[in-house]
Amino acid sequence: MAGPRDPAERCSCRNTDCVERPLRRLFEGLASGVAACPWPFVLVPLLLSGGLGAGFLYLPQREANDIEEQFTPTWGPAKAERDFVRRHFPPNDSERFSAQRLPTEGAYAALIAVATNGSSVLDPAAWADVLRLNATVHDAEYERLCARTADGCASPNALLSRLGDAGPPAPGSLRFPVNGGDFLGTALGGVETDGGRVLRARALKLVYYLREDGPEAQDSRRWLESFLRDISSKVADLRLGSIQVTYFTSLSRQQEFEGNTKSVVPLFSITYYLTITFAVISCLRLSCIRNNTWLACCGVLSSGLAVLSSFGLMLFCGVPFVATVANAPFLILGVGDDMFIMIASWEQSLRKKEKSNVKSLLAETYAEAALSVTITTLTDVLAFFIGTWTAFPSVRSFCLYTGTAFVFCYIYTMTFLGAVLVLNHKREQGNRHWLTCMRVDVDKDQAENSCLYNACCIGSCSRQPSQPEGEHPMTVFFKKYYGPFVTNKWIKLLMVLLYGAYLGGSVYGCTQIREGIDLRNLANDDSYVIPYYDDDEKYFSTYGPRVMVVITESVGYWNESVRLDIESCAQNLENISYVDKTLSESWLRAYTELAPSTSININSKTDFLNGLTILFRILPSFEWDINMTQDEIEASRFFIQTVNVTSAVDEKNLLNQLREAAKQCSIPLLVYHPAFIYYDQYLVIVQNTVQNVLIAAGAMLVVSLLLIPNPLCCLWVTFAIASVIVGVAGFMTFWDVNLDSISMINLVICIGFSVDFSAHISYAFVTSGESSANERAIEALSLLGYPVVQGAVSTILGVVVLAAANTYIFRTFFKIMFLVILFGALHGLVFIPVFLTFFGNFGSSPHNTMSKKLEHRFRNDKDCP
Repeated sequence: MAGPRDPAERCSCRNTDCVERPLRRLFEGLASGVAACPWPFVLVPLLLSGGLGAGFLYLPQREANDIEEQFTPTWGPAKAERDFVRRHFPPNDSERFSAQRLPTEGAYAALIAVATNGSSVLDPAAWADVLRLNATVHDAEYERLCARTADGCASPNALLSRLGDAGPPAPGSLRFPVNGGDFLGTALGGVETDGGRVLRARALKLVYYLREDGPEAQDSRRWLESFLRDISSKVADLRLGSIQVTYFTSLSRQQEFEGNTKSVVPLFSITYYLTITFAVISCLRLSCIRNNTWLACCGVLSSGLAVLSSFGLMLFCGVPFVATVANAPFLILGVGDDMFIMIASWEQSLRKKEKSNVKSLLAETYAEAALSVTITTLTDVLAFFIGTWTAFPSVRSFCLYTGTAFVFCYIYTMTFLGAVLVLNHKREQGNRHWLTCMRVDVDKDQAENSCLYNACCIGSCSRQPSQPEGEHPMTVFFKKYYGPFVTNKWIKLLMVLLYGAYLGGSVYGCTQIREGIDLRNLANDDSYVIPYYDDDEKYFSTYGPRVMVVITESVGYWNESVRLDIESCAQNLENISYVDKTLSESWLRAYTELAPSTSININSKTDFLNGLTILFRILPSFEWDINMTQDEIEASRFFIQTVNVTSAVDEKNLLNQLREAAKQCSIPLLVYHPAFIYYDQYLVIVQNTVQNVLIAAGAMLVVSLLLIPNPLCCLWVTFAIASVIVGVAGFMTFWDVNLDSISMINLVICIGFSVDFSAHISYAFVTSGESSANERAIEALSLLGYPVVQGAVSTILGVVVLAAANTYIFRTFFKIMFLVILFGALHGLVFIPVFLTFFGNFGSSPHNTMSKKLEHRFRNDKDCP
């Protein structure tokens, strides 16, 4: 055994165990306290969980599932733009309603009628069905609550307002997309034209707007709720043979999203059952005394207590409870690797016969396992709390709830589970039955009984209840079979090639990542909104948002050079590929064209302002586009029509190009549409994700350097983080998962979980007392291979039920967690052990790698704080 080292050598930059040693001593002291008096460490967590669990009384007040608030960036530019539009162009739903001029989506009910059998919705039979459908919706209550123009209720469809109850238009009599001043691009869908004339149309959209201002606002909401309850039965009663109808309201998206959490409540009980069953089976022993059933159950119970405590504490503190937080219990219940590692280390201590005192047993268990558990917990918690530095409130809430749950999970593992280990050991020492706790004695007259009888009623097949069991079969498998197999030189070469293929596929997948959340994914798969979204995308995607362009400051419109600058800016916007320049609508252009025929001198400020009354008399709608004081125009707006915005990529490009063109304009402009509130996520999702990943990876490296006594192995742990993240990000693309605020949550999880498996194996490799790198890898796998497998399987079991969920949010959580655990375990059990055999000898020192000499090291390293 090597003698004492020089203090300078022991505390040098090559060996970072000066933090590790005091922590080991701290854990040994904690173990002594738990072993000496276990009951307080059992009861206090139970009482604390019960007290904090009272926070669930605040759950109804803390629920925050507003889609815009939770799934769009907190400081998104579109929200500030909306506020500006509201201040300068307040809507008036009671007298001068205009859908394109709304600063929000408005309150509405929408119907899409699609002609059956490939026919046209303009055919007489289909048109008659449309009129009957319209008459059913347009009842007396709607007439009272509808948004109004000067002519009465705002028309649900431009074509209906022109034709009324008359028959369908004659073939070829309509022009598309503009007919007699009416824009039909959002009224008719699936249109076939000949020279701009409509031959047939597959679909027609009806949108019924209601008032949001005044005392009728609440009545409007009740009308929409009644619409959703009754529309299906009303449509069925109409027996519409020529059209199929899908429907949607301004309340639908929010109501469907709020129902998501309730849909997974039944799955929670299944998860708890699966987790307990797996834990019991994996800890099962053929001995009525050394059976660890209660130990496994208490390990799962400690996870449940952690969820109860953390959620209760967060609810007490007023942290919003978002639907995404409902994923957290599945994750916490599935995170069983800490429990399995503690139990594995305890059993390893039990096999050392010279350790008979329970304090010594638990102290050795904590000294060996607690630091490894601390590393993984600290990295997980750091990953979650770093994840709170995001622009998405839903991600912040999830990370706060889950990060706090991990803290409680760690505390309860070190106290509650440790105390249960002590009590379970005392039961075993007393030869007491695992179920009844009655003392079990060997009856010599029963020596001829079967092995099963002896295992269930006496102690073991050998009829020696107090005899410790040998190594677990899985431990033997990793030591004698898997370890030598994976360290074979040809197998190592194969694993290097396999890793190259994995990395290549991952990098390719990363180049194909799709950004943004599809709003239909916030509803259940069987929701009525999905067919509506499908019809809307299929028939009405040609014409996108009608964007308002706002001149935000007072400028001299009566100055010709200013008008030319405004026109230049408008043309730059219209030259964007997503804009149809023939469909723009500008009061200034109309006024400039009108001025010569009305003898208005628009180069004079007084004449310009006074002449606007003539423009408003001829084209009344333009009055809503000018915010004018007595002698100034504070702000004004015009409109451009976007086209072919059919994908998330198109939405991102449209927003970026419009804002860039507005920014380059010499006149102060902003571009706005209510949909831009959701488009803003594209501007920050990649930036936020990369930022969190880099900061978390740096934090993981610092933690590893402090707690793992080998800098090179710290670098391997950091390498595992980067490698797993790249793999998950790449392969989630192949599994049809977009990079959005929901998958971003899972990538935050990935940062912490990618450390877990690799850190355990790396730490065991570093502290191994074997001489060669291959032997150290085999020992690390034999000690921690099975606990890593147990942790991986338990985590997957914790989330596997979410694969059956009929909601995108929860299925996405399963998909990415499955990838995280699969790739994390693959790195921990295959890639990292192989790579450590190549490079594990560099930078190591025999003094800090011999776990068998820890006691000697502690005795001789007192001078290193």
